Amino acid sequence: MSSIHLLHQHRPLHHQRCKTPSISPTPKPFSLPSKLLGFQKTGQYRIRCESEDPRNPNRTTVDYQVSKIDPIHIIPSSPTLPRTSIVPEPAKDLKKVCLFFCPETEALAHRIAAQSDAIELRGINWRTFEDGFPNLFIPNAHGIRGQHVAFLSSFSSPGVIFEQLSVIYALPKLFVASFTLVLPFFPTGTSERMEDEGDVATAFTLARILSNIPISRGGPTSLVIFDIHALQER
Repeated sequence: MSSIHLLHQHRPLHHQRCKTPSISPTPKPFSLPSKLLGFQKTGQYRIRCESEDPRNPNRTTVDYQVSKIDPIHIIPSSPTLPRTSIVPEPAKDLKKVCLFFCPETEALAHRIAAQSDAIELRGINWRTFEDGFPNLFIPNAHGIRGQHVAFLSSFSSPGVIFEQLSVIYALPKLFVASFTLVLPFFPTGTSERMEDEGDVATAFTLARILSNIPISRGGPTSLVIFDIHALQER
């Protein structure tokens, strides 16, 4: 309260005007008048400094407390700064993914889609001809152009691998932005090497088939395998 009283009593000595330098946003320190230095032996003084910035039409008023220390130190006291509006950053768009699935992973695909609004489920017509060979169809194939596409597969038996590979090879060629193949496990992982002459490493055969998936518009296919059995399978 005493510092406020001094401010009102000695306005000609305590009231100064200074312009903010154009080079540095921080005002340079200034010296107090000689009359003010000898006004009181002890205590603190309060100075009000108004700064003007041509880039900002608002006037900035800052109150300073001056302690009687040689040299004199300026201590800011509750600066009053113009309010500035804070513009929130725009929310980043989620990466939309069109998720296809096979009949065995349909329940899992629905559970995955329930975890995020960015996942859109897409179905495939898994049909067969009279001789048992697959008769497949991808509905609304034009609707996935430019979209990120993923396929949730399951190579649980040799009878379903061919029909799923047919879809896996067809999806990247539909002008999609990217293609990701999700394989829960690598079925031939236990046959990755030859122990006797004549052994066939079926893991190598399946690996070559997956490595030759056509590239999409966004580049090579991303293959995600949760259980690959052994590191050398990569």
